[in-house]
Amino acid sequence: MVRLQDLPTEELFTSGHRLCAGCGAGTIMRMTMKALRGPTVVVNATGCVEVASTIYPYTSWKVSWVHIAFENTAAVASGIEAAYKVLRRKGLWNKDVDVIAIAGDGGTFDIGIQALSGALERGHDFLYICYDNEAYMNTGIQRSGATPHGAATTTSPAGRKIPGKPEFKKDLIGICVAHGIEYAATASPAYWNDYITKVRKALEVNGPAVIHVLAPCPVGMRFDPSKSIEFARLAVQTRYWPVYEVERGKYKLNIKVPQPKPLLEFLKMQGRFTHLFQPEAQRELGELQRWVDENWRRITALCGETT
Repeated sequence: MVRLQDLPTEELFTSGHRLCAGCGAGTIMRMTMKALRGPTVVVNATGCVEVASTIYPYTSWKVSWVHIAFENTAAVASGIEAAYKVLRRKGLWNKDVDVIAIAGDGGTFDIGIQALSGALERGHDFLYICYDNEAYMNTGIQRSGATPHGAATTTSPAGRKIPGKPEFKKDLIGICVAHGIEYAATASPAYWNDYITKVRKALEVNGPAVIHVLAPCPVGMRFDPSKSIEFARLAVQTRYWPVYEVERGKYKLNIKVPQPKPLLEFLKMQGRFTHLFQPEAQRELGELQRWVDENWRRITALCGETT
């Protein structure tokens, strides 16, 4: 695990960006840049981070940075990694360059999953980071494959017939691990040491690695912007967001939660779940609790832990 005093003081993701107050993604980008080990190229899909950090002619990035479309984050990262490999083979380049692909849940779970799957299967040497704010927050808070059951979004509105999104969240890490990659992990910005350690570990992998990190969004999730880290911590402590890693197929639970806080505490702080506390929606609360419990049992069983 990294120590605070060992982190570089230089800020490679600078202040002055236009991300919303309390945006978890901004904190995650700053942490990510603290983990770099050398020359780095960041490939950034369209999304909250991209539109808010590179408003022409300004940029918050002090590393090489490429903006690409929603759907081809992993494809462009693959091309850049392959280009440096060719340059080294031809004797035109002699440095190792880390390639980090960054996209939100919409650009990962849905629009970009085909490119990601292809890149993982081909074995390109890059780190893919999905900052998950659980909806298409940049374009109007539409539901994504990462949006949890029961959440109200502009395309899964809570009404008399349908109480929010009827489907459940995809298992992104499970999908990635199924490709046989060496390293994959989940993380939360509330546990900075765990996250930065995982970024560094992922960069050391000779091949693709994936990190799925929770990115609290006060606007879309509708909570007090001053409570983003509290939100990220509560997500873990209620077992809603298990924090674990998978190295060469072996699962390890990084943050144990033997006595979880009530899931209702986490849900009540978010406006997107307000409707679930009406008498007619009690069944949906039970369904969400059931999913959280089953997901925790599944993950801990894979990790060889008892609950």
